[in-house]
Amino acid sequence: MPGPNLLEPPGKGNLATFREGFGQRFIVTVDTEEEFNWDAPLDRCTHSVITVPALRKFQQFCQGFGVVPTYLIDYPVACSRYAPEAIGDAVSKGLAEIGVQLHPWVSPPFEEEVTEFNSYAGNLPFALEREKFRTLRDRIAQAFGTSPLIYRAGRYGLGPHTAEILRECGIAIDTSVRPHFDYSGNGGPNYRDHPLRPYWIDPERSLLELPLTTVYWGPLRQVGNVIYPHLWRAPSLRGVLARAGLLERIALTPEGITLEEALRGVDIAIDEGLPVLVFSFHSPSLAPGHTPYVRSDEDLDAFYDWWRALFLQLERRGVKPTSVADIMASVKLA
Repeated sequence: MPGPNLLEPPGKGNLATFREGFGQRFIVTVDTEEEFNWDAPLDRCTHSVITVPALRKFQQFCQGFGVVPTYLIDYPVACSRYAPEAIGDAVSKGLAEIGVQLHPWVSPPFEEEVTEFNSYAGNLPFALEREKFRTLRDRIAQAFGTSPLIYRAGRYGLGPHTAEILRECGIAIDTSVRPHFDYSGNGGPNYRDHPLRPYWIDPERSLLELPLTTVYWGPLRQVGNVIYPHLWRAPSLRGVLARAGLLERIALTPEGITLEEALRGVDIAIDEGLPVLVFSFHSPSLAPGHTPYVRSDEDLDAFYDWWRALFLQLERRGVKPTSVADIMASVKLA
């Protein structure tokens, strides 16, 4: 009998519910990874980890708002002594949490060719995906002295056997699904029809999916999933629809999403009753010059201003921060 498959949208009966009083919460996830040239082909050697110390400032910033960030760590960062120096104390005190993020092209064992297709870990042979995951998980546990309970596939690259691997390795939450996005054009998954609400992957309710939050805004939002797949080759037309106020896809991230857009997205997500809003970004954006989103000191200041405004808006709307531990303690198992 086939095991649970993260690539398949769940039935309505699989949607998770939370204990009374949980209300609506938000969680901040950080794709904590090496720096590399986003415009160049992927390779195993051309990367660095010089932005890892910048995690300390972001951690202190979050603590000032009572936010417990979740750092989803990949292999180069897990092997860097700077990671536990920057956030290890916060993790040990419960002020931050760690998880796994698998970039297969920089995660041993190195048995596969580095290609676009193989950059999605779920496309690898089962045994190789499993061994890469276990090696990374063990390295993270060794570095931080605690076992991670949450996973995000690099490039959102889940596969048909990923759920089996996660359950076997004691992962409680996957947060790789990105609703309203389709990566099948270059060999990745299609999450167009996956829900925004958390849901159970398996009948035993041992693995929870916590999708990243992306909403549609505008008069055409109800047909966004019909329209957007036809526009992936026409980004200029997407821009026309957004500027006309007809249709806009808003992911809850400071990377490529303006503050005004994000505030609209948050209000939509809250009004739709999502129990958990999932924010995300890539850790190299915490220092200028390493991602397309933060090129200068001014960009970095704007990055922190973005988060400050979002945290204040969430507080005004009565949406409290949550964490992996809080979610697992609050989700109903029956």
